[in-house]
Amino acid sequence: MTDVVMPQMGESIVEGTLTKWLKKPGEHVDRDEPLFEISTDKVDTEIPSPTAGVLKEVLVEEGKTVAISTVVGRIEDGSGNGASAPAPAAVKAAPAPPPPPAPAPIAKAPEPEPLPEPIAHSAGPYPIPVEEPAPAMEAESPAGPLSPLVRKMAREYGIDLKQVRGTGAGGRITKQDLEAYMSAQGARTMAQATAPAPAPVTTPTVYTPAIPAAPAAPPAPAIMPRAEAPRAKVEPMSVMRQRIAEHMVMSKRTSAHVTTVHKTDMTKIAKMRERNKAEFQARYGYSLTFLPFVAKAAAEAIRHFPIVNASIEGTNIIYHNEINIGIAVALENGLIVPVIRNADEKNVVGLQRAIVDLSTRARSRQLKPDEVQGGTFSITNFGSFGSVFATPVINQPQVAILGVGAVEKQPVVVDDAIAIRSIAYLALTFDHRLIDGALADQFTGKVKSILENWSEEVL
Repeated sequence: MTDVVMPQMGESIVEGTLTKWLKKPGEHVDRDEPLFEISTDKVDTEIPSPTAGVLKEVLVEEGKTVAISTVVGRIEDGSGNGASAPAPAAVKAAPAPPPPPAPAPIAKAPEPEPLPEPIAHSAGPYPIPVEEPAPAMEAESPAGPLSPLVRKMAREYGIDLKQVRGTGAGGRITKQDLEAYMSAQGARTMAQATAPAPAPVTTPTVYTPAIPAAPAAPPAPAIMPRAEAPRAKVEPMSVMRQRIAEHMVMSKRTSAHVTTVHKTDMTKIAKMRERNKAEFQARYGYSLTFLPFVAKAAAEAIRHFPIVNASIEGTNIIYHNEINIGIAVALENGLIVPVIRNADEKNVVGLQRAIVDLSTRARSRQLKPDEVQGGTFSITNFGSFGSVFATPVINQPQVAILGVGAVEKQPVVVDDAIAIRSIAYLALTFDHRLIDGALADQFTGKVKSILENWSEEVL
C-alpha cells in the first residue's frame, strides 16, 4: 500500500487545498497519471499518482485544506493481493443479523369532526355571513345598518360612505345609492376634463364593474410592485484567490516596500527583434519578445549586486549562490510564478524557450511542484497588458522584484535633437530592510545600461 501525500508547492507554502479527486476509490490509476487537483497561493495544478495500482482509500475530501505531507489517500499496488486474501480458518463467520421487525401499522388519522351548523340570526332564518371585519370607515357609516353587498361594494371601489346619501328606510344606504353616487362621480370627472362648466347630471345609469367578483370568491389580491434587481452579487473567492490574497498581505506586512523607476531606451533591442523576428519564428516556432532580454540583463546585474538575490531569515542575510528567476504568469483566475533555474547560464534563446514553456504549462495546469519553488528574484511583465509602469509586490521570501512596462515609441532628446526612440520603464520594488535606495538605483541602472547598449546578436 502506497501513501499519497499533499506535496509542498513552494518553500513558503505550509498547506494546500485538495480541490478535486480525478479518480474514485476502486478505480485503477497508472504511475504519473493525474490523481487529484490542489490549489495554493503559488499554483493550481494536477498532482500525478506516485505509483500504479488501485485507489483504495480517500482520506481527505474535496475542498479540505491540509498541511503539506498529510496523507490524503492510499493506493494498493497492481497485484491487489491485500483485497483478495481469504479470511483465516480460525475466524468464525459472524452470525447473520436477525431480520428487521415488521413495521407497526400506521394508525389512521381520526376523521375530522363536522363543523357546527351556522347560528341563525335573531331577526330571520338566514345564517350570519362569515366575512372579513368591516373597515373603520364602515363602522362610522350613516344611520341604519349596512347590507353585506353594500359593504363589499364600498370596499372594492374605495367609497367613503359618509359622502353617500341613503334613501332606504331610516336613511340606510342601498345598492342603488352607491350606483347613483359612482355614476355622479364619473360624470363630474368627465365633465371637468372636457369642458369648463360641469355637465348636468341626468337620469342615473347603473354602474357595472368591468369584472364583478363572484359572491363566494375572496377579494382579488393586490398587485405587488415589481421587485428591484439586486444591486450586488456575492460570490466566494476561489481557493487560489484566497491564497494569493493571504500571500500579498503577508508580503506587505513583512517587507518595507519601496519602488524606484528608471526610463530605459530599448531602441537597439527593438530593431534587433524587428530584423530577426521572422527567422526566429520559423526556426523555433515561437515569437521573440522583450522579456528574455530583460531577464538576461537582470541576471548579469545580480552578479554585480548579489544582495538583490538574497533573502532575510530573522536577523540573518541568506545569499543564494544560484540565480533562479521567477516569471509572473497571469492565469484566468489568478497569478503564478514559475521559476527559471540558473537563469544566468542561459542565453536569450534559452530564456525565451523557458518562458514560453513555463507559461504554457502554467495556463494548462501542468507545472510540477519543483517548478514553482526555489526562486531568488522575480520579474513581472505588466507591459504585456499595456501598462507603462506599476509598483509590484515582492514575492516572499525574496527581497526584490523587477517590473517591465510596455515598450512604446516616444519623442526624446538625443544630442540636443528630437528623436523617436522605443522607451520602457523598469520599476524595481525592493525590501528597504535590506536594500537601500542607492543600491537599488545602482542595480536598476546596471540593468538599464545592459539593455541600452545591447550588442549580442540573437541568431
